[in-house]
This record gives sequence, structure tokens and C-alpha cells, in this order.
Amino acid sequence: MHTKAHLTRGIPAILLLGSSSLLAQGVMAQGFVEDSSATLSTSNIYFNRDFREGDGQSKREEWAQGFILNVKSGFTPGTIGFGLDAQAMLGLKLDSSPDRTGTGLLPTHDDGRAANEYSKLNLTAKARMSESTLLVGSLLPKLPTLNPNTSRILPQTFEGGMATINEFDNLSISLGRLTKAKDRNSTDAEDITSNNKNQRFGGSFEADHFDWVGLDYQFIPSLAGRYHLAQLDDIYRQHFVGLTHQLALGEGSLKSELRVSVSEEQGAAQAGDIDNQAWQGLFSYALGGHKFGFNLQKMRGDNAFPYIDGSNPVLANFVQINDFAEAGQRSAQVRYDYNFADQGLPGLSFMSRYTKGDQAELVAGGEGKDWERNTELQYVIQEGPLENLGLRWRNASYRSSYARDVDENRLIVSYSLPIW
Repeated sequence: MHTKAHLTRGIPAILLLGSSSLLAQGVMAQGFVEDSSATLSTSNIYFNRDFREGDGQSKREEWAQGFILNVKSGFTPGTIGFGLDAQAMLGLKLDSSPDRTGTGLLPTHDDGRAANEYSKLNLTAKARMSESTLLVGSLLPKLPTLNPNTSRILPQTFEGGMATINEFDNLSISLGRLTKAKDRNSTDAEDITSNNKNQRFGGSFEADHFDWVGLDYQFIPSLAGRYHLAQLDDIYRQHFVGLTHQLALGEGSLKSELRVSVSEEQGAAQAGDIDNQAWQGLFSYALGGHKFGFNLQKMRGDNAFPYIDGSNPVLANFVQINDFAEAGQRSAQVRYDYNFADQGLPGLSFMSRYTKGDQAELVAGGEGKDWERNTELQYVIQEGPLENLGLRWRNASYRSSYARDVDENRLIVSYSLPIW
């Protein structure tokens, strides 16, 4: 079994070397260079999470700077075009202390101190034929069954291969296999693990790979549907079905989305039996610069919603701190967004939402309740020498009958500079 696992994990590296060899032969070919681009993105984040009660660390507070140089090639000419993308990432500590680590901005050493700096180099070989593409190497797949975490100075990334097939009218097919994960504040490629909220079994369960296949179909311009099947090897299998509808209503627009995810144990079931159905409804009405939203989410079955450790679960009520995804939990969210462009201030936006949950079936017994309030204010400069400079404040308060109460603030300064 060890031999098979090593061979499986070596496939992306072999394909990457093979693709790189082909690229070297046509590196100056028309399209490869002419269609290339490079962008430097920076993110400066001050993160403060204050635990209002309970035992243990009372505060997580750090300040860090991230840089991402993203270089994308075009494709070589021919029936099959080849290309290569590269991401160079650097994270720098600006302020930290052993009693305030754990924000996700920086790695923490064994002595409890945050790293002064850390860096990553991600390479992705790519091929294109007709309207379809193949990617092998470092990936950030955005799927209804897996959404990498990009909320800190550097993103969570995965290693593996994925294909997107767009050869049929109104239908997109995606499939792939991931074999390793790099957390947002880590340089190490490690086995993919489940978040394991089913604490009755304890521990961290590692998988050899994560596989998926997905179908996205546009029935008519106003109605789209999708079905995705994903599997974390020997841990869980998850089905996702979603429908999205747009409707002009009065002078505004009504968007409705219905989702259901059904999860069960798979293979050797290392995390034990898994039984979860996540039912979700998302509704929003946009009128001028205003947008009003209402989300409903209900967990059914014996277990909490399973997802990849460190990732952002695709749930209607996954918000800044909490996911409202405990076994049996019911939650509702009200949300308001405003775009100040209508007031002559393009680039300025505001968001406020309140989410309340109850009926959470706790592993220790009993029923839990909680709520979370989020507020965001963001401004992105639209023109001039500081174009694309973004300023953002994110505030959250979380209160719970079964988890620690939290107040949180994040101050973010971002900038994106196209190099060519």
C-alpha cells in the first residue's frame, strides 16, 4: 500500500516535469509570451480576536504583510497548447508575541514564537485543447465541495490535477484529484485532513487524496443548476445539488439559491460513521445601491457538516467566525449591503449581517444556541496613482452557549499592481 501511495503522489510531479520539458521547446512560441501576464498583490492585515470568557489563551493578535507575485503564461500554438503559471509568495511578521499567536497569519515555531518570515513557490503546468483545460501542480479549486481559505495574507493551496471541459453548450464539467495541502500559514505540503467536528472519535484523520467530479448547467439565462460529487478517501463522500435563479422584480432583481449537501462515511471510515444533510436557502433582493438578504440553513442527521480542514465550507451561514454547522443545528441570517456608487462614491461599500442558530446537538450532550454579528466597511481607490489600493475593516461579535465568546477586528490594506 505504501508503494501505491507514493506512486499516486508522484504523478503530479512527473506530469509537471513532462509538461515543463515540452514548454521549454516552445517557450518563445507565439502566444506563450504574448498572452502572458504578471501581477503583484500585497495584503497587510492586523488581526485581533479577543476571547471574552473561558479558559486558555485570552487573545490572538498579530500584524503581518503578504506579497504574491502571480505570473501566468499564455499557451503555445497548436491543437494542444501548453503553458506554465508560477506564484511566488512571501509573508513577513510585523508584530506578534508568544501569548498572542494563532491568528492564521504566521507560522508558529515550537518555542511558541511566530516566524519572522515564510515563503512559498507554487508552479502549475497547464494544457488547453479547444475549450478545455488541464492543470497539474499547485491549485486553488473553487468548488461547492471545497473552497480554499484566502482570508489571510497568503492563501491555502492544494497539489494535484484538475480538468475543466467546456465542449458542450451550456454545460461545464470539472474533475480532479488533490493529494496534498499547504495551509495558509505553512510552507509544508501535508496530507489532506477532515475538520473532524464529530469529536466522539477524536484525533486528526489524514486522507491519501480528495477526488471530485462536477456538472454545471445553464438551463436558461435566468436558471442554472449544478451537481458535484466529492470524496475524501476513507473518510467521507459528499453529494452537492444546487439551483440558482435570477428574476427581475419591480425596479430591482431577486436572486434565489437552493442547495443541499448529503454526506456519509466512505471506505474505511477513519472518522467513524458520518450522517449529515445540509439544507440551505439563500435569497437576496437588489435595488439600486441596496441589497437585502435572507439565508436559512438546517443540519439534519447525526453528525456535523464535514469539510476539508482549513478550508471555507460552502454553506449559506458560514460567516466570519462561525459556520453554524453542528449536528442538527438550525440557523437564519439577515443581511444588508450598500454600494455608495449611487451617492457619487464609487469603490465605497458597506455590509452588515446577523446570524442566529439553535438546536445544535452537542457531543457532550444537550442543545446549544449561538449568534454572530458582522460589519464590514471597504473602500477601493478607483483611479489615479493609488488605483486598486483597498482599505477594509471587518468586525465580528460571536456569542455562544457552548463555545467561547469572541470579539474580532481585522484591518486590511490591499494593493494589486499589474506588471504587464
